[in-house]
Amino acid sequence: LLGATMLSFYDWYADLPMASPQVFGDQTDVPESGDWFNAGYLVMWGSNIPVTRTPDAHFMTEARYHGQKVVAVCPDYADNTKFADEWLRIAPGTDGALAAAMGHVILSEFHVGQRTPFFLDYLRRFTDSPFLVRLKQREGAYVPGKFLVAADVAADGVVDPASPLVRDAEVAGTANAAFRPLVWDRDGGIADPGGTLADHYGPQGAGRWNLDLSGVDPVLSAQDLPGAEPVELLLPRFDLPGGPGEGSVGAGVVRRGVPAVRVADGEYVTTVYDLLLAQYAVRRDGLPGEWPTGYDDASTPGTPAWQAELTGVPAAAAERIGREFAQNAVDTGGRSMIVMGAGTNHFFHSDEIYRTFLALTTMCATQGVNGGGWAHYVGQEKVRPITGFAQYAFALDWQRPARQMISAGFFYLLTDQWRYDGTPVARIGSPLAEGSLDGLTTADTLVESMKRGWMPSFPTFSRSPLLLGQEARETGVDPKDWVVSQLESGDLRFACEDPDDPENFPRILTSWRTNLLGSSAKGAEFFYRHVIGSDSAVTAAEVPEERRPAQMVWRDAAAVGKVDLLLTMDFRNTSTTLYSDIVLPAATWYEKNDLSSTDMHPFVHSFDAAIDPPWEARTDYQAFQTLAGLVSQMAVRHLGTQTDVVAAPISHDTPDELANPGGVVPDVSVVGLVPGVTMPKLVTIERDYTAIRHKFDAIGPLADGVGMVTKGVQYHPDHEVAELGRRNGTAAGGVAAGRPLVDTDAKAADMILALSGTTNGRLAAQGFADLERRTGTRFTDLADGSADRRTTFADLQRGGPQPVVTSPEWSGSEHGGRRYSAFVMNVERSRPFHTLTGRQHFYLDHDWMRDLGEQLPIFRPPLDLHHLYGESAVGDTGTAAGGEAQVAVRYLTPHNKWSIHSQYFDNLHMLTLGRGGQVVWMSPADAEKVGVRDNDWIEATNRNGVVVARAVVSHRMPEGTVFMYHAQERTMGTPLSETSGKRGGIHNSLTRVLIKPTHLIGGYAQQSYAFNYIGPTGNQRDEVTLIRRRSQEVQF
Repeated sequence: LLGATMLSFYDWYADLPMASPQVFGDQTDVPESGDWFNAGYLVMWGSNIPVTRTPDAHFMTEARYHGQKVVAVCPDYADNTKFADEWLRIAPGTDGALAAAMGHVILSEFHVGQRTPFFLDYLRRFTDSPFLVRLKQREGAYVPGKFLVAADVAADGVVDPASPLVRDAEVAGTANAAFRPLVWDRDGGIADPGGTLADHYGPQGAGRWNLDLSGVDPVLSAQDLPGAEPVELLLPRFDLPGGPGEGSVGAGVVRRGVPAVRVADGEYVTTVYDLLLAQYAVRRDGLPGEWPTGYDDASTPGTPAWQAELTGVPAAAAERIGREFAQNAVDTGGRSMIVMGAGTNHFFHSDEIYRTFLALTTMCATQGVNGGGWAHYVGQEKVRPITGFAQYAFALDWQRPARQMISAGFFYLLTDQWRYDGTPVARIGSPLAEGSLDGLTTADTLVESMKRGWMPSFPTFSRSPLLLGQEARETGVDPKDWVVSQLESGDLRFACEDPDDPENFPRILTSWRTNLLGSSAKGAEFFYRHVIGSDSAVTAAEVPEERRPAQMVWRDAAAVGKVDLLLTMDFRNTSTTLYSDIVLPAATWYEKNDLSSTDMHPFVHSFDAAIDPPWEARTDYQAFQTLAGLVSQMAVRHLGTQTDVVAAPISHDTPDELANPGGVVPDVSVVGLVPGVTMPKLVTIERDYTAIRHKFDAIGPLADGVGMVTKGVQYHPDHEVAELGRRNGTAAGGVAAGRPLVDTDAKAADMILALSGTTNGRLAAQGFADLERRTGTRFTDLADGSADRRTTFADLQRGGPQPVVTSPEWSGSEHGGRRYSAFVMNVERSRPFHTLTGRQHFYLDHDWMRDLGEQLPIFRPPLDLHHLYGESAVGDTGTAAGGEAQVAVRYLTPHNKWSIHSQYFDNLHMLTLGRGGQVVWMSPADAEKVGVRDNDWIEATNRNGVVVARAVVSHRMPEGTVFMYHAQERTMGTPLSETSGKRGGIHNSLTRVLIKPTHLIGGYAQQSYAFNYIGPTGNQRDEVTLIRRRSQEVQF
């Protein structure tokens, strides 16, 4: 309501699987835990179900008794390994190599060898496999280029529409032709199969946006076409030993071959499927290139023997598990499942790790099948009543859009970590890059993305958005035109270009429902120094002049203590309250009314106040309601009504996705600043700050007046809003006069439930009717029997948890009592995926994806910090400054067994079980190198900070890796450090924010922004730290 900035959480915690929007065009839609029972083959990959999903683990154990095979993939002897039939002990961060080798086996045997109809038919219909990709000449061979789209079929284009190779010459004249990828029809040449992004928007696509193929029979491989020619292909690799220099660390080039069809002079096309087979080193007769001699060829990327040298997993095991996974999918109709989690998702290259996993589930036809597909669980992120939640939480019923920000980008700039990170993109890019990222550091790519409107950027400009609105009004210029003119003249700049300018500092930071400095502050010591202005143990040097970002202003003195006020709401003392200026005592979950839902089960349930909040504690609702009233009172003198100019990013599931055809990065110097195309959209909102409390207490007019949209589906809750008014009363006066009241937490919960399809069958049926109009396929029967269902907050209080209704807000179905599994509607009802092709994607053709070498699933190892930053390499031993032996180890921060994030860590029972304070787990081999015995005090140090903790020496740990379970509070048992002389740090004292450029892509199809859907992650598992035994006489 204020127009303030809301920070994302899912990406910041590195819980967001970035591969999900890249592959599915969806944030995270996964099966409920009850669907594990339906799997015939279950792989737990980086997910320790018995520890992090304890209440649900019984589904897995019971399924084993019914014959399900369970495989655990993890580096340590974790709790889940004792439930598994097999344990693959893998080196941390090398999971993508194992998945690639399993894919090599599956593609070789089940696709090229047996040509399994179940798999091939699935890929033909539900993936981008048959879509055509243009090949570009490069160094005497070719590299994969852009998708062939309808706009390329033109007299002056790639393919002449009069060519006999084109099935329908009219395809070039269709709407949104640049977003209409094409396939090769078995009987008619180049054709439009329908269901692509072009059909998602506009009247011409109404009734065509589906996966029925419109009478087209797509060819999977160009090898099946007459006139196909063998073409040599260059592809990147990243598995080589690193070294110094300016090029990409550990990168090289492999030569493979694909069948291709000449569509014009010098123009060849092939299919995504052909590219996939080449990427996975699957030999086919007659193709040029370098191919493995067999599964035992360790010299060629992609084979089981190759992965064994990287992962430590025996080649025979990788071969057999891959074969079993696929054979089970054939035998059971796709019921092979991978449960994946933080163990694999918290790495810098987590998107590529996950894309190799999703390639397995997709090439085996498991997605959209009960008991099959991916099952990602990190956090409890699924808000099932999502539409009503968004209306209430973001005040979309009163004004649109809300300011929503990527936390990793926000904190990277706020904490000045960019001043210590001069990584040239060329050092992590493709050896075949074509120049879209030339001369940029990773910090530059963040600024570039924000200025282009790909990612949000708040604070946005070097002047207040309220001041910009005032200036525009005084000069009589439209605010949008005023901002563009000011940017063009240089009188206005983006705040991200100069984050150390005091004009660009965020001044008030509220930590609510989060223990920022105790759980999620990646690079905690940078937070202490640059955000809080307190002591810190940072030892990293600022980057030298030659490695500084080109697009950012460098000030000689870094800003310290940028935030004026840190306000925290919590019900206990935490690492964050220690640094807070104001702490508001908060109610716990049994002292307030609230709603809860999760991806683990298909229910929504209530939190009910058993007692009133004690003493000065207030519920979340009461605290913010009070603040709303105080702001309204003070605004009479200080703010009144203001014109706010909001810079909104180019958004997913809207026509914004058509902003950058072909994923080409437009040259702003040529195109100019065009809001919504080459810069953020500009939206003006009139804010009456004296009316904030009135708006807080009532439902605004936009929900029923304009309607609501979730994932492109429209809802009109006029009946629901009227009913809420009758049930909960209406506002008596002010701007909200006559509007339904939400002046208590229970009424607010009622609003959320009433305005969501999952808890209101009428809206679910309405949404399905809208989806039918767009797709031309049947959906409304999914609402049969539930159209009259309404779930109110009182229902939850009286009757307990209630099952949700099948709704187009999500892609699965609970209809008829089935267990929820993602993408069932896509596979069973021909609902397109929200991607460029309308299918699941193996191939991503954006300029930045190709220049990072990640257009296809590929193995990328953990970052080589030794060659990127000059830090110690894993396994190095040496002597610390005090003469003690030290060893360099990979530093991982998994979820804690003895707490829920930081909560309960300081409980006496938990402390008793967990050694009474902060601990680091290490292997006997590493402990012996530095003379550490179990329970000794150690110090762990790197450029980011220092930690003092006790050592837990255990045979479960592999050599070269240590664990420090995350969110161990520094509120107790944290002595002074010998290294820094300051209090001994927390798990995030050894981490930092590292920005991956491919996470910043926006403005193009599924790679467009939505809150918590896409954005840079707060990854932290690539870190290396030095461990030494310290003096056992600790000082507190």
